[in-house]
Amino acid sequence: MPSPSRFLALAALLASATALVPPGRKGVPNAPVPDNTTAPTPDNALIVHTASQVYQKSGPSVDAPPNASIPPTTVTAVDGTLTNTTVADAGSSRRRDAGRLGKRDSGFEKLFDGLPVGQHDASIEGTAYLTYTVVNNATYNVQACLDWCAGINGCVFVNVFYEFNNYLLDFVFSEKSNLKCAAYGDIHTAAEKTNFGGQASYPPGTQCFPFLVGNETIPLTYITQSSGWGLDSLVDPTTPDGYEPVFGPTGGANNAPGYMGFAFIDKYDVDACAQLCNTRGVDPIGGGCAYFNIWRAVVDGLPTTYTCSMYYLVADESTAVNFGQGDLVVTFSRGYSRISVLPDGGFEGYNGCTDFCFTASYSNWIGTSPPSGNWDATIFFYKPSGRSPPAKKLSTIVGTNYVIQVFFLSSFSGAQLEANAKVDILWNGVRVGGTSGFTPAWTFVEAPAVGTGNDTLSFVGGSVLAWTFIDDVFVYAA
Repeated sequence: MPSPSRFLALAALLASATALVPPGRKGVPNAPVPDNTTAPTPDNALIVHTASQVYQKSGPSVDAPPNASIPPTTVTAVDGTLTNTTVADAGSSRRRDAGRLGKRDSGFEKLFDGLPVGQHDASIEGTAYLTYTVVNNATYNVQACLDWCAGINGCVFVNVFYEFNNYLLDFVFSEKSNLKCAAYGDIHTAAEKTNFGGQASYPPGTQCFPFLVGNETIPLTYITQSSGWGLDSLVDPTTPDGYEPVFGPTGGANNAPGYMGFAFIDKYDVDACAQLCNTRGVDPIGGGCAYFNIWRAVVDGLPTTYTCSMYYLVADESTAVNFGQGDLVVTFSRGYSRISVLPDGGFEGYNGCTDFCFTASYSNWIGTSPPSGNWDATIFFYKPSGRSPPAKKLSTIVGTNYVIQVFFLSSFSGAQLEANAKVDILWNGVRVGGTSGFTPAWTFVEAPAVGTGNDTLSFVGGSVLAWTFIDDVFVYAA
């Protein structure tokens, strides 16, 4: 964690003599600032327990039409509570490859054979099911299935099988074929062949079985020649907009400070994790989500779920030391940090000393005072009063929505003198948010903004005998 040494203080000039010693003279705050340096780490036991409760395995149902659209990514659990909601704007699987385990132009391998002709078999029920199609069943047309899978963003595995006694395949759907190709966004094995059919698909009194009057005599569906074909390797997913890759893939998940919670999703979808991070909400101590770690949980050798762990501090591979517990193994772990378009939001660029010093301006920030004022906006290097952010390069895009995130502290002079403290957040000279009044601890504030490509962020305020400290300023694409 960076040294929490530098910050910005806004205040008006002292109007009269007072016993209050200002920050510029190493004044002691009216009340100690709470120590927020101990940041939470992941609750790995809860993650493992939830993985044993969630069920994400599926395949094409007996009555599903072929070539259905791939549904958006679904959230199956949040912080240990099972749920079933979609991730906004994270789906569109046919639109781009972003976030999935990936696909490549060649390299499908046979992973397992189907049982010999004449023997009943079973199709795959596994994680990350996408959609299915049917191909000409004059032959066992594996290549047609592989070509179809290669054209689907996110498809890395296809299960090829015949499904007999399916009334819809035989008489309703226009393809009139019972040779199914089921696409998945993860690799599966013969151990996951658990769908043996057994459904009553034909309705009583159909033209094919007019003599039947009860479901018990209607022929049931059954599966034959169920084989599996997967890619021989996986490729990196596309980096989500507004993020940069930090590490991965590895076999270890982060066990880092600044943990905000986790979510399970039904596909290995980096875009979905980014959306969950963007909309995670605010940690009262650490602020907004600045980093996520996505990884696949394999339980008893089978893909089971996909974890998005979120953090308000950026982690790295040095803390990716959680390799799993018990029957759960961590695979395909990657870390991504959120990009702030504001450089040096933690004032880490100010290096005027090693203990205590302050300045009105330096290369990354400019402090100004009104007429007759002096040191109203001051950048400090002083460990006891600061917090700890990283710094990023500025890069705004015209028309892009941004969110400004910042911590304020107005407690130095005590509740009475800080009552009139006020700071406005200005975006291109227009107020978009701010803070006011006494705040006994660092307070997180968000404000919206729209990029023009040449934007100015400033903080304006202060009040006589009051100081407002500012630290950890980020500007993220919303």
